[in-house]
Amino acid sequence: MLKSFKLLFVLYVFAAMGSSALGQTRYWVFFTDKKGVKLDSTNFDSQFWAQNRADEADYPVSDQYISAVSAIAKSTGHTTRWFNAVAVEANSRQLKQIAKLPFVKDVRPTEGYFSVANHSASIMSNDEIVLDLASRQTERMGGRYFRDSSITGKGVRIAIFDGGFPGVDKHEAFEHIRKENRIIATYDFTKNKPNVYHSNNHGTNVMSCIGGMYGDVPLGLAPDAEFLLAITEVAKEPFSEEENWLAAVEWAHRNGAKIINSSLGYTYHRYFTNQMDGRTSLVARAALLAARKGMLVVNAAGNEGTDEWRAIGTPADADSILTIGGVSPDTHLHIDFSSYGPTVDGRRKPNVSAFGKAVVAKPNGGYSTAFGTSFASPLVAGFVACAWQLNPDMTNMELLDAIQQSADLYPYFDYAHGYGVPQAGYFINGPTNYAQSFDLYEYDTYYLVRVPNKTVDLISGYNTSVMFYSIVNPEGLITEYSAVRVYSPNALRIYKESLSKGDKLYIHYLGYTGEYEF
Repeated sequence: MLKSFKLLFVLYVFAAMGSSALGQTRYWVFFTDKKGVKLDSTNFDSQFWAQNRADEADYPVSDQYISAVSAIAKSTGHTTRWFNAVAVEANSRQLKQIAKLPFVKDVRPTEGYFSVANHSASIMSNDEIVLDLASRQTERMGGRYFRDSSITGKGVRIAIFDGGFPGVDKHEAFEHIRKENRIIATYDFTKNKPNVYHSNNHGTNVMSCIGGMYGDVPLGLAPDAEFLLAITEVAKEPFSEEENWLAAVEWAHRNGAKIINSSLGYTYHRYFTNQMDGRTSLVARAALLAARKGMLVVNAAGNEGTDEWRAIGTPADADSILTIGGVSPDTHLHIDFSSYGPTVDGRRKPNVSAFGKAVVAKPNGGYSTAFGTSFASPLVAGFVACAWQLNPDMTNMELLDAIQQSADLYPYFDYAHGYGVPQAGYFINGPTNYAQSFDLYEYDTYYLVRVPNKTVDLISGYNTSVMFYSIVNPEGLITEYSAVRVYSPNALRIYKESLSKGDKLYIHYLGYTGEYEF
């Protein structure tokens, strides 16, 4: 029965391809077991053993099985220990032979086309503008609280998956990291070589938002973290990136990573929006496995907010990871291109947000502005490193929950901002109790939200003149939400026709969130 299913699956794949029967493409070959395989501890970093206990998933794929498949396939690529599989390039005839092997469990196409989550970039020549934004991109998260407490991500190991890191080995923004030998390991999974200081400069930009410096000004909150740099994406190989991401996440785990920043994602190149459920893509399932093994994946939500797609991509759709949306440094509200939640199965995404426009290091020296959730994600990854340095005994899931609670809109949530922007003050001083900042009055056809005259401040501070509201149905899905400017004491009307029995209304203003059930 199993063999019949495998053969039918292979035939279906080739019928769906609409190409010649011998057309070459890439597939995952999944095995039934790991019989006779031993774990070689020399393949693991010492920090791995300090924070993990290896299980069967960490055992390598059987060399015997790989050799048997290699003898049939045109070529083999990366293996994945966690899913017990090897990637192959093969035609239909070869796939049929592979599927008949007694230890082959399944055969399926490798998925995807990764796109980096940057929106656009522009060179900045005004040093004052550069300095201002460079300071604000960390200060918006309350960075001074961490810095004043000497919390800089020290001792926390962060893996960055990206398209290249040209200039990281030379740029002044990373001199402090190189000087202390805190780039622990590097690997280019697209070429199977250790050198990563080439190709797409996106990874250089991203790394600067975690640990880079602009003179004495930190561009990210974790300048003293340790780094693992992995190239997983290359434009010329559009269908190999899933292999690379899976190989990289296991490599990062074996090398003791606590945090993974992935400013990458799959969207319309390979998937439909109704597949953004955290279970369909192999990379989403790998991100979930990384979470189960104690790591915290921080992934950009994506930049499809103004496109027809609109939704977050994958692996940002995975459960138990931090998905990061973008806010504008000018308005401190959702930046238009940032992708929206929820997942197709209704889970709340994005989790939190950060600036979707940031100052980044350029590979050949100097700095520029860059736009995208690509840069919101590493800004939060640096925040995570600091929070973990401060709370080393927290599990990754405890930390994820604490980061959500630290965000400046919590417990309010919407599909544009998540819980808001994480705040370092929460981890240094504890939660802040905000006084009630508005009242809700009922009228015949609507509810009126009224604020005292003295709280209507249209000038000072971000979000002080903005009121957020959302309506949540009994199934927990948000049916309506918005952020509105407060121009007068009569701040907002919620019409009764938009509310149904069992709905909950959440209103957030000046740090205080009111909850009302109907």
